[in-house]
Amino acid sequence: MISRIEKLCGERRMKMTAQRRVIARVLSDSDDHPDVEEVHKRAIEIDSSVSVATVYRTVRLFEEAGILEKHDFGDGRSRYEEASDDHHDHLINVKTREVIEFTNDEIEALQRSIAEKHGLRLVDHRLELYGVPIDSDDG
Repeated sequence: MISRIEKLCGERRMKMTAQRRVIARVLSDSDDHPDVEEVHKRAIEIDSSVSVATVYRTVRLFEEAGILEKHDFGDGRSRYEEASDDHHDHLINVKTREVIEFTNDEIEALQRSIAEKHGLRLVDHRLELYGVPIDSDDG
């Protein structure tokens, strides 16, 4: 079965090698926000010939084509997720590095309102919230 990312690559007439297909499949199947090292780890479980350099090049290619979005959640590692028209924001647990995706209509309305008060129409944004568990000593 062809992955969503492979389908997008085909629509963009990108050359798809066997290794790129593996990487596309790994990224499409990810329900988290893996970094390149994690993508590589998952890819070599499918095809041991995939190098980390190939993963770096492929991820950059997919990002430049608008197929992937890159995130920096404050841990010094670029993390990736499939680009989507469905907007969502991120809540990051700084203790565990867990990334929680969420949507909130009130936050969206507030952001639009702030932009309008400054004479702008909001066309895009990213919201990343960072927190620690409520029962943590760091709070």
